[in-house]
Amino acid sequence: MEKDKYGDNFQAHLMDQYKLFVEMADRVSARRGQANTFYISLLSALVALLSLVIDKELFSGPSSVLLFLTSLIGMALCLTWHLNIKSYKQLNGLKFKVIHEMEQSLPFPCYEREWAILKEKEKQQKPGYIRLTTVEKYIPLIFATPYIGLMVYTLLVFVGIVDNPAPTS
Repeated sequence: MEKDKYGDNFQAHLMDQYKLFVEMADRVSARRGQANTFYISLLSALVALLSLVIDKELFSGPSSVLLFLTSLIGMALCLTWHLNIKSYKQLNGLKFKVIHEMEQSLPFPCYEREWAILKEKEKQQKPGYIRLTTVEKYIPLIFATPYIGLMVYTLLVFVGIVDNPAPTS
């Protein structure tokens, strides 16, 4: 809405909305960090549970079936985690786009200036600024690696290329 059509409280209301929106963007980032912690914990617990089940011989079927199912669950969790990161990136991107638009009506566009300074420094330094999401999106892939290896191993067992592991009983 345009300033002259809104009335006398435009600037005060805009500032209140701006503060709230910046706080909400910060909360999205905090939830994103919590989601990452959740997936790391879940994937670590899955490996620990697999270890416990194998060590205590709690699974009566062939261990290759257990390994295969664990690898499927682990890879599904890693894929879900990756999609979750992508979703948070999109949400944060949109929030900061709105924040930049709001800053056009404020005395100083601090977030827009921050990005301008960052881009200036990026031109001067190599490799430059690496966005957190760029790094963050590789973590699910790193965590997926053992599960992919487990999947390949169990498929090789199923096809007969690798000997069947000792049955748990």
